Amino acid sequence: MNVFPETSIVASQRAILDLPVCDFGWADAFAFADEIASLPIGQTVISFLNANNANLMMHDADYRAVLNRHIVLPDGHGVDIASWLFHGKVFPANLNGTDFVPGLMTYMTTPRRVAMIGARADVLERAVEGFRKHSPWHEFIPVADGFFDESQSDVIMAKVRELKPDILLIAMGSPKQEKWIDRHVGPGHARLVISVGALFDFMAGEVPRASLTVRRLRLEWLHRLIHEPGRLWRRYLLGNPRFLFYILRHKLRGNSNASPVGARRSGSRSF
Repeated sequence: MNVFPETSIVASQRAILDLPVCDFGWADAFAFADEIASLPIGQTVISFLNANNANLMMHDADYRAVLNRHIVLPDGHGVDIASWLFHGKVFPANLNGTDFVPGLMTYMTTPRRVAMIGARADVLERAVEGFRKHSPWHEFIPVADGFFDESQSDVIMAKVRELKPDILLIAMGSPKQEKWIDRHVGPGHARLVISVGALFDFMAGEVPRASLTVRRLRLEWLHRLIHEPGRLWRRYLLGNPRFLFYILRHKLRGNSNASPVGARRSGSRSF
Protein backbone atom coordinates (compact mmCIF):
# COMPACT_ATOMS: atom_id res chain seq x y z
CA MET A 1 0.00 0.00 0.00
CA ASN A 2 1.02 3.63 -0.52
CA VAL A 3 1.03 5.14 2.97
CA PHE A 4 1.07 8.67 1.58
CA PRO A 5 -0.53 9.00 -1.85
CA GLU A 6 1.15 12.34 -2.61
CA THR A 7 4.58 10.65 -2.60
CA SER A 8 6.16 8.06 -4.86
CA ILE A 9 7.26 5.84 -1.97
CA VAL A 10 5.26 2.67 -1.43
CA ALA A 11 5.47 0.55 1.71
CA SER A 12 3.37 -2.03 3.45
CA GLN A 13 2.60 -2.01 7.16
CA ARG A 14 2.64 -4.69 9.83
CA ALA A 15 0.29 -4.52 12.79
CA ILE A 16 2.11 -4.77 16.13
CA LEU A 17 -0.39 -5.12 18.97
CA ASP A 18 -2.96 -3.76 16.48
CA LEU A 19 -0.90 -0.65 15.64
CA PRO A 20 0.19 -0.34 11.96
CA VAL A 21 3.98 0.02 11.70
CA CYS A 22 5.73 0.76 8.38
CA ASP A 23 8.23 -1.81 7.15
CA PHE A 24 10.55 0.56 5.29
CA GLY A 25 14.18 -0.26 4.72
CA TRP A 26 16.66 2.54 5.38
CA ALA A 27 16.77 3.80 1.79
CA ASP A 28 13.00 4.02 1.37
CA ALA A 29 12.55 5.57 4.83
CA PHE A 30 15.03 8.34 4.00
CA ALA A 31 13.53 8.89 0.54
CA PHE A 32 10.02 9.04 2.01
CA ALA A 33 10.94 11.62 4.66
CA ASP A 34 12.95 13.69 2.19
CA GLU A 35 10.03 13.76 -0.24
CA ILE A 36 7.60 14.78 2.51
CA ALA A 37 9.87 17.67 3.53
CA SER A 38 9.95 18.79 -0.11
CA LEU A 39 6.18 19.03 -0.58
CA PRO A 40 4.76 22.56 -0.91
CA ILE A 41 1.81 21.81 1.41
CA GLY A 42 0.63 19.21 3.90
CA GLN A 43 2.09 17.75 7.05
CA THR A 44 3.21 14.29 8.14
CA VAL A 45 4.17 13.27 11.67
CA ILE A 46 6.65 10.44 12.21
CA SER A 47 6.82 8.61 15.54
CA PHE A 48 8.51 5.40 16.63
CA LEU A 49 7.31 2.21 18.29
CA ASN A 50 9.58 0.39 20.72
CA ALA A 51 8.81 -1.98 23.58
CA ASN A 52 8.39 0.85 26.08
CA ASN A 53 6.01 2.84 23.86
CA ALA A 54 4.04 -0.32 23.16
CA ASN A 55 3.64 -0.92 26.89
CA LEU A 56 2.40 2.65 27.32
CA MET A 57 -0.20 2.40 24.58
CA MET A 58 -1.60 -0.84 26.04
CA HIS A 59 -2.90 1.18 29.00
CA ASP A 60 -3.39 4.58 27.36
CA ALA A 61 -6.13 4.67 24.73
CA ASP A 62 -5.47 8.34 23.96
CA TYR A 63 -1.81 7.61 23.23
CA ARG A 64 -2.74 4.70 20.96
CA ALA A 65 -5.17 6.93 19.09
CA VAL A 66 -2.46 9.55 18.59
CA LEU A 67 0.00 6.97 17.24
CA ASN A 68 -2.67 5.79 14.81
CA ARG A 69 -2.66 9.31 13.36
CA HIS A 70 1.12 9.22 12.82
CA ILE A 71 3.44 7.35 10.49
CA VAL A 72 5.04 4.85 12.89
CA LEU A 73 8.51 3.37 12.35
CA PRO A 74 9.97 0.31 14.16
CA ASP A 75 12.53 0.89 16.91
CA GLY A 76 14.48 -1.87 18.59
CA HIS A 77 14.72 -5.60 19.07
CA GLY A 78 11.38 -5.87 20.90
CA VAL A 79 9.27 -4.91 17.89
CA ASP A 80 11.37 -7.26 15.78
CA ILE A 81 10.43 -10.11 18.12
CA ALA A 82 6.79 -9.08 17.84
CA SER A 83 7.02 -8.90 14.05
CA TRP A 84 8.56 -12.36 13.89
CA LEU A 85 5.90 -13.74 16.22
CA PHE A 86 2.97 -12.16 14.37
CA HIS A 87 4.25 -12.11 10.78
CA GLY A 88 7.08 -14.64 10.57
CA LYS A 89 9.80 -12.09 9.79
CA VAL A 90 11.60 -9.19 11.42
CA PHE A 91 11.46 -5.61 10.15
CA PRO A 92 13.88 -4.70 7.32
CA ALA A 93 15.54 -2.02 9.44
CA ASN A 94 15.77 -0.71 13.00
CA LEU A 95 14.61 2.84 12.30
CA ASN A 96 15.12 4.25 15.78
CA GLY A 97 15.01 8.02 16.03
CA THR A 98 18.51 8.28 17.47
CA ASP A 99 20.01 6.95 14.24
CA PHE A 100 17.24 7.79 11.78
CA VAL A 101 17.18 11.57 12.23
CA PRO A 102 20.97 12.20 11.98
CA GLY A 103 21.06 9.80 9.04
CA LEU A 104 18.19 11.68 7.40
CA MET A 105 20.00 14.99 7.83
CA THR A 106 23.00 13.49 6.01
CA TYR A 107 20.78 11.99 3.30
CA MET A 108 19.07 15.31 2.54
CA THR A 109 21.28 17.23 0.14
CA THR A 110 18.87 20.14 -0.25
CA PRO A 111 19.39 22.61 2.65
CA ARG A 112 16.49 22.53 5.12
CA ARG A 113 15.33 24.73 7.98
CA VAL A 114 15.00 22.53 11.07
CA ALA A 115 13.26 23.84 14.19
CA MET A 116 13.94 22.08 17.51
CA ILE A 117 11.86 21.92 20.71
CA GLY A 118 12.69 19.92 23.83
CA ALA A 119 15.27 18.83 26.43
CA ARG A 120 16.90 21.16 28.97
CA ALA A 121 17.91 24.57 27.67
CA ASP A 122 21.64 23.81 27.86
CA VAL A 123 21.18 20.40 26.24
CA LEU A 124 19.12 21.94 23.44
CA GLU A 125 21.86 24.46 22.66
CA ARG A 126 24.54 21.76 22.58
CA ALA A 127 22.30 19.55 20.45
CA VAL A 128 21.92 22.38 17.94
CA GLU A 129 25.69 22.71 17.78
CA GLY A 130 26.01 18.95 17.38
CA PHE A 131 23.62 18.99 14.44
CA ARG A 132 25.38 21.98 12.86
CA LYS A 133 28.67 20.08 12.94
CA HIS A 134 27.01 16.91 11.69
CA SER A 135 25.29 18.48 8.65
CA PRO A 136 26.30 22.15 8.31
CA TRP A 137 24.35 22.73 5.09
CA HIS A 138 21.08 22.69 7.06
CA GLU A 139 19.90 25.48 9.37
CA PHE A 140 19.10 24.28 12.89
CA ILE A 141 17.04 26.63 15.03
CA PRO A 142 16.40 26.18 18.79
CA VAL A 143 12.85 27.29 19.59
CA ALA A 144 12.19 26.25 23.20
CA ASP A 145 13.38 23.75 25.76
CA GLY A 146 10.99 21.06 26.91
CA PHE A 147 10.18 22.50 30.34
CA PHE A 148 7.82 25.30 29.38
CA ASP A 149 4.36 25.63 30.89
CA GLU A 150 1.60 24.05 28.82
CA SER A 151 -0.10 27.46 28.61
CA GLN A 152 2.86 28.70 26.53
CA SER A 153 2.34 26.09 23.80
CA ASP A 154 0.45 28.37 21.41
CA VAL A 155 3.04 31.14 21.80
CA ILE A 156 5.83 28.70 21.02
CA MET A 157 4.05 27.35 17.97
CA ALA A 158 3.37 30.87 16.74
CA LYS A 159 7.13 31.38 16.81
CA VAL A 160 7.58 28.15 14.83
CA ARG A 161 5.08 29.38 12.25
CA GLU A 162 7.08 32.61 11.84
CA LEU A 163 10.27 30.61 11.29
CA LYS A 164 8.65 28.58 8.47
CA PRO A 165 10.76 25.44 9.02
CA ASP A 166 10.74 22.48 6.68
CA ILE A 167 11.22 20.06 9.58
CA LEU A 168 10.22 20.22 13.25
CA LEU A 169 11.91 17.97 15.83
CA ILE A 170 10.14 17.48 19.19
CA ALA A 171 12.04 15.88 22.10
CA MET A 172 9.91 15.58 25.24
CA GLY A 173 9.79 11.83 25.85
CA SER A 174 6.87 9.49 25.25
CA PRO A 175 3.92 9.77 25.47
CA LYS A 176 4.17 13.50 26.21
CA GLN A 177 5.81 14.47 22.91
CA GLU A 178 3.36 12.58 20.70
CA LYS A 179 0.33 13.92 22.57
CA TRP A 180 1.71 17.46 22.52
CA ILE A 181 2.28 17.25 18.78
CA ASP A 182 -1.26 16.01 18.30
CA ARG A 183 -2.71 18.92 20.30
CA HIS A 184 -0.53 21.81 19.21
CA VAL A 185 1.20 21.13 15.89
CA GLY A 186 -0.78 21.81 12.75
CA PRO A 187 -0.94 23.74 9.46
CA GLY A 188 2.07 25.93 8.75
CA HIS A 189 4.26 24.37 11.45
CA ALA A 190 6.49 22.33 9.09
CA ARG A 191 5.70 19.67 6.53
CA LEU A 192 7.66 16.97 8.39
CA VAL A 193 7.36 16.62 12.16
CA ILE A 194 9.33 13.96 14.05
CA SER A 195 9.05 12.93 17.71
CA VAL A 196 12.64 12.17 18.64
CA GLY A 197 12.71 11.12 22.32
CA ALA A 198 16.23 11.29 23.80
CA LEU A 199 17.93 12.31 20.54
CA PHE A 200 18.93 15.78 21.77
CA ASP A 201 20.70 14.23 24.77
CA PHE A 202 22.77 12.09 22.42
CA MET A 203 23.52 14.91 19.98
CA ALA A 204 24.59 17.10 22.91
CA GLY A 205 26.92 14.44 24.29
CA GLU A 206 24.85 14.32 27.47
CA VAL A 207 24.45 10.54 27.11
CA PRO A 208 27.16 8.43 25.41
CA ARG A 209 26.20 6.30 22.42
CA ALA A 210 26.81 2.58 22.39
CA SER A 211 29.42 1.20 20.01
CA LEU A 212 28.38 0.49 16.43
CA THR A 213 28.59 -3.24 17.11
CA VAL A 214 26.22 -3.01 20.07
CA ARG A 215 23.83 -0.86 18.05
CA ARG A 216 23.85 -3.33 15.17
CA LEU A 217 22.93 -6.06 17.65
CA ARG A 218 20.05 -3.81 18.78
CA LEU A 219 21.33 -3.87 22.35
CA GLU A 220 21.72 -0.16 22.94
CA TRP A 221 19.00 -0.48 25.58
CA LEU A 222 21.48 -2.55 27.64
CA HIS A 223 24.19 0.07 27.16
CA ARG A 224 21.79 2.79 28.33
CA LEU A 225 20.72 0.70 31.33
CA ILE A 226 24.34 0.30 32.41
CA HIS A 227 24.95 4.06 32.16
CA GLU A 228 21.62 5.21 33.64
CA PRO A 229 20.42 2.41 35.95
CA GLY A 230 18.56 4.66 38.38
CA ARG A 231 16.39 6.19 35.65
CA LEU A 232 15.95 3.24 33.32
CA TRP A 233 15.86 0.04 35.37
CA ARG A 234 12.06 -0.05 35.57
CA ARG A 235 11.70 0.63 31.85
CA TYR A 236 13.96 -2.25 30.85
CA LEU A 237 14.04 -4.81 33.68
CA LEU A 238 10.29 -4.62 34.26
CA GLY A 239 9.15 -3.22 30.93
CA ASN A 240 10.79 -5.74 28.62
CA PRO A 241 9.18 -8.79 30.28
CA ARG A 242 5.85 -6.91 30.31
CA PHE A 243 6.14 -6.33 26.56
CA LEU A 244 6.87 -10.02 25.96
CA PHE A 245 3.80 -10.87 28.03
CA TYR A 246 1.63 -8.56 25.91
CA ILE A 247 2.77 -9.97 22.57
CA LEU A 248 2.51 -13.59 23.74
CA ARG A 249 -0.97 -12.97 25.13
CA HIS A 250 -1.95 -11.28 21.87
CA LYS A 251 -0.68 -14.25 19.89
CA LEU A 252 -2.36 -16.85 22.11
CA ARG A 253 -5.68 -15.03 21.82
CA GLY A 254 -5.52 -15.65 18.10
CA ASN A 255 -5.16 -12.05 16.93
CA SER A 256 -4.07 -12.25 13.32
CA ASN A 257 -2.39 -8.82 13.20
CA ALA A 258 -2.81 -8.88 9.46
CA SER A 259 -1.32 -5.85 7.72
CA PRO A 260 -3.98 -3.34 6.62
CA VAL A 261 -4.28 -3.17 2.85
CA GLY A 262 -5.55 -0.37 0.68
CA ALA A 263 -6.30 2.15 3.43
CA ARG A 264 -4.65 5.51 3.82
CA ARG A 265 -2.88 6.07 7.10
CA SER A 266 -4.50 8.76 9.18
CA GLY A 267 -1.02 9.87 10.20
CA SER A 268 -0.49 11.49 6.82
CA ARG A 269 -2.12 14.82 7.43
CA SER A 270 -2.71 17.15 4.53
CA PHE A 271 -3.79 20.71 5.26
